[in-house]
Amino acid sequence: MCTPDIFVPAERRYSTVSWQEIRQENGFKGKRSVISHLDIAQQPYHAVQVQRVQKELRTLGICFSPSSASSNAVGHLGSDVTVPDQSQGKLKFSLLYNSKRLELHLTVTGALGLPCQGCSKTFVLVRLLSCVSPQSPDFQHIVHEWQTRVMKNCSSPTFGDQFVCTLQESELAKSSLKLEVKHFDKFSHHIPLGEVRIALNALKASQSMEFCEELQKATKDAVGEVLVSLKCLPISQRIEVGLLKVKTASLYSDPEKSIFARIDVFCNLHKQKHQKSKPKALAASTVFNETFLFHLPESIVWDYAVLISIYETHSRGRQLVGQAVLGKRGPDDMNDHWDRMMQSVQQPVAKWHPLLI
Repeated sequence: MCTPDIFVPAERRYSTVSWQEIRQENGFKGKRSVISHLDIAQQPYHAVQVQRVQKELRTLGICFSPSSASSNAVGHLGSDVTVPDQSQGKLKFSLLYNSKRLELHLTVTGALGLPCQGCSKTFVLVRLLSCVSPQSPDFQHIVHEWQTRVMKNCSSPTFGDQFVCTLQESELAKSSLKLEVKHFDKFSHHIPLGEVRIALNALKASQSMEFCEELQKATKDAVGEVLVSLKCLPISQRIEVGLLKVKTASLYSDPEKSIFARIDVFCNLHKQKHQKSKPKALAASTVFNETFLFHLPESIVWDYAVLISIYETHSRGRQLVGQAVLGKRGPDDMNDHWDRMMQSVQQPVAKWHPLLI
């Protein structure tokens, strides 16, 4: 008696055949395919992994092209999300300095021509920045921080929010305003659309000034620096991160406030469990002298990054002071610290890194 043929859909049949070939290639079923170990040894670990993934996806009939997502992932650590290369839109606001009351009045009127693809909520983050000292013009101190209300479903939102703060007339020359337009995200991963910076030394006393400025690409400000040591322990497959000292751009020390650090480690784009330091009293220069051990899950690491976040604690909660990113990928100074650590096995290598926000 003949058994009837079992109908298998073409899509399922091709998928099954493809996965059988992948298993055979990886040695899970059947004879292991012959691979030239010399060719693999001559290629970096990341290139070998990409080639394997590309071959598997081609077998499944999926078109795959190299993406910059993985290569840029480490570079965007510590930021909200990927910053657009080109900003769109304008921001309207007005400024008034009352010389009699020594008050700065800011009114965020609205925005024009914002991109609204995939984002429906917009707000403006305002920071009043002050230069700490002429010797460190790159370090900024955040004097005040405000946020407008969130507007929904509008590419040209109208805010109308007003902010007032006390500011001495002598502080105008070294102060500036940073207004950053962002798309709101409920998980706090706000997307920066662009920013506007205004120096307050051009303000005229008791005279309101109207502005309608083009949004520029969002950038970060240096608010301090952190001294970090790195030590590689290849036998135990660990890395030691030492938090030595933190310098912040605070204008004064406050014993009632404290700061602590959170250290996040990313290995081959996988995040490990973070560790926190003990809280220390807020000062212009805070000494921690703490070390943290992290395990390397793989003997060959092609992508490694350490994110150090400094937080300030107060009665209302905590606030991010700044972040520093160092690792195997990123700017040259980050790579330099990593390379020096690899050349000094089992010996700590210390270096200062800027705190950005």
